[in-house]
Amino acid sequence: MTAGTIPVFSRPVRHLQRYREILSVFTRHGFGFALSHLPAEPLWLRELHPFPRQEPASLPYHFRCALEELGPTFVKLGQILSTRPDVLPPSYIEELSNLQDKVQPLPWDVIEPVIREELDRPLSEVFEEIHTVPLASASLAQVHTARLVTRERVVLKVQRPHILRTLKTDLEIIHDIARYVQNRTPLGRLYDLVGIADDFADTLNNELDYRVEGRNADRFRENFRNEPAIHIPRVYWAYTSRRLLVMEYIEGIKIDDIETLDQAGFDRDKIARNAARMIIQEVLLDGFFHADPHPGNFVVMEGEVIGAMDFGIVGFLSQADRVNLIRLYTAAVQMNAKGVADDLIHIGAAPPDVDRQGLTRDIARLLHRYEGMPLQEIRMQELMAQIRPLAFEYRLRFPTDLWLLTKTLSMMEGIGLRLSPGFDIFEFSRPYVTRLMVQAVLPKRTWGSEALRRGLAWTDLLDELPYAGRLLIDRLEKREPMRLALEQESLAYLDRLATRLALSMIIAGMIIGLAWLIPTVSAASWVVQAVVGISFLTALLLGAWFVWSVIRRH
Repeated sequence: MTAGTIPVFSRPVRHLQRYREILSVFTRHGFGFALSHLPAEPLWLRELHPFPRQEPASLPYHFRCALEELGPTFVKLGQILSTRPDVLPPSYIEELSNLQDKVQPLPWDVIEPVIREELDRPLSEVFEEIHTVPLASASLAQVHTARLVTRERVVLKVQRPHILRTLKTDLEIIHDIARYVQNRTPLGRLYDLVGIADDFADTLNNELDYRVEGRNADRFRENFRNEPAIHIPRVYWAYTSRRLLVMEYIEGIKIDDIETLDQAGFDRDKIARNAARMIIQEVLLDGFFHADPHPGNFVVMEGEVIGAMDFGIVGFLSQADRVNLIRLYTAAVQMNAKGVADDLIHIGAAPPDVDRQGLTRDIARLLHRYEGMPLQEIRMQELMAQIRPLAFEYRLRFPTDLWLLTKTLSMMEGIGLRLSPGFDIFEFSRPYVTRLMVQAVLPKRTWGSEALRRGLAWTDLLDELPYAGRLLIDRLEKREPMRLALEQESLAYLDRLATRLALSMIIAGMIIGLAWLIPTVSAASWVVQAVVGISFLTALLLGAWFVWSVIRRH
């Protein structure tokens, strides 16, 4: 053991107290039994704190409580894990959706120095007034309302002081534990725990830089510039920094406060349509969506306008992601379980060694539960409850943004049902879906949908050819052994094919090169012109002969 370090883990001994605290919290909540599954090497872990060996019946509940007790880093980790049903069983996913990120607010004399330091000027030069009682308080920041000297009302999102030091320590510990479990335990080898830890660190670091959130808000504002029913607040960049975000204050009624909305005379059906229009555009058209759509982040303004806020967590859907969703949706509405399973394997969601027959069988059971059911009667939350056990059993690893999307759609569905129980989101979204998917959404197996699926398959094949070629070159460079079985006749055919390919390239080069030369020799002597002309004619004749020979052979 090297002086100043802890066995197994690589961080300095200054983190030992935090290790003890984490271990104490988890063992107190009944997770001490997990240490018995570790190799014998880290015996020091087992001696730090006595722990019960019996797994409690309410373990998912205690897991959530432990994360909340350990503070902001672990609360955020739980929120990320709640979008990963490939990692945790369904009971844990459901429990983590109840994580609370509310803490007691810090006094103004602790928050005010942070604002002053970030502005680097007296507060009186920027603000006419600041409300010292916070509007909201969370584990990473708290929010205050204020008025600029230019009279605009704004909100200040202020990062809690010294929070970075705690988060940095926790992220290092989480990374080391993930690496140890992944490298030393059979269960850990099934999952890319280090990758999950690194993704979590990136997400949290972005969330802690309020300039990133400000740019997200600007992007949403630009995307909805022509949509009067959606309002995205303005960012005041002159006063925004890494730890301070200054945005336009938007006033309205919380979108799920049905009683107040009714008292104010708002049209709830119109609110539901506007909210649906927002999420449909974000997902299907922009590929950039608000990934934390709980009711507290949306208010209803005058004219049933939806005001959005808190853009720290966003999701991205590339064109390829949307194509994959089209493929899966097309197979699902056709009740094609094998097609769904094949597509999951194709996009890398299912591991190569997956039980293909078992996966297809279980997908078929899931699809048949909804056979004949109108689309408007299908509930996203219920559907996800059916999908989570499959994701865990078969280790389906979708990109994090796709899991965020399912969470977003589930939360927005809940808001929509409260606003207007009879609102048909599927019928409302039909023009948007048609615009994006063309014939991929046809409910029956038609030539159009089949043609689209086959076209997507050919597109994917062409996309994968460069990677396959790169893999082949890498293996050749490393001199790795490969087996290639070819008959004599096949070798002769390949030889003829290579010759014809080389000849075609030479002839094409001659024709193109001479075609470029012709305009430049108009002022040259007649001898040069004749040589170029004869050469061009010869190249054309050779090209014609080559085409004729190919046609004759076939």
